[in-house]
Amino acid sequence: MSTLSRTAADLFWMARYLERAEAMARLVEMGRRMTMLPGSDEARADEWRSVIAAAGCIGHFDGRALDEESALLGLITDRSNPSSIVSCLDRARNNARSVRTALTTQAWETLNEAWLRLGDMTDARVLRELAPTLDWVKGRCAQFRGAADATMLRDDRFDFQRLGLFVERADMTLRLLDVKYYVLLPETEVIGGGRDRHQWTSVLMATSSLRAYHWAYRGDYSPWRIADFLILNRASPRSLAFCYEEIGFVLDRLARGYGARFACHHTAVETQAMLMDVDIGEIFQEGLHEFLTDAIARNNRLSAQIAEAYHF
Repeated sequence: MSTLSRTAADLFWMARYLERAEAMARLVEMGRRMTMLPGSDEARADEWRSVIAAAGCIGHFDGRALDEESALLGLITDRSNPSSIVSCLDRARNNARSVRTALTTQAWETLNEAWLRLGDMTDARVLRELAPTLDWVKGRCAQFRGAADATMLRDDRFDFQRLGLFVERADMTLRLLDVKYYVLLPETEVIGGGRDRHQWTSVLMATSSLRAYHWAYRGDYSPWRIADFLILNRASPRSLAFCYEEIGFVLDRLARGYGARFACHHTAVETQAMLMDVDIGEIFQEGLHEFLTDAIARNNRLSAQIAEAYHF
């Protein structure tokens, strides 16, 4: 791997790990909200399993007795889980250290200061101060994005970290929707009931979209409206459509800079076209779960094609 390719890989994965750490914090908050409703211990365990499924961590928890404490620690502090918050921040910092000169001072210091605090994230402290800990994680990740956006040159170094950010964000938005629709889908007689609505609004809160959604849809919390907002609404910064507009823009700029287009460019263009041509009614008619499964696979393929195109 050349030095240029290694730099691209480190920036791409640094951004993915940071976005994943923030997404994990949001997922944990979502799990906590869902388990606050009255229900049996088994129902709460099922809801934590749904959060673990959204995080892509089912294999890590296989064979383990699952309760709230084990779910929280497994998703936040467990270094043997490569997708835990601590693991993601640690990996992001290692990637950033490898490309220290590609980052501005402000961006590096923000990430390094977050890494230095990882030693304070003990199991006991996390369980005792869960809400402040999750707020701190989200705040640090947002601060890094702000520092990078405000200080980095708009060159290929900036572009590769932007690609990582939006590929990861698209993946997590899709997984959140799929878990709500497929894993937590209630029995027919309670669709639209209080528990169902609470779970759907928890998805919006997990993406920090509750107020923006209300502005766009004026309080209509129907499943198809929420799915439309998180899949097709280009004004929503966490929607699939928005992510792919950003991905397409960045890939076009890289194509101009490197003088070549690759399979990843075609996948991004095809996905953008598909999202422009479909409406939410068609998606539900054909099956939301099937659409989301295909979109997750497409997003994974895009990530692999980016790595292949730029030799990392």
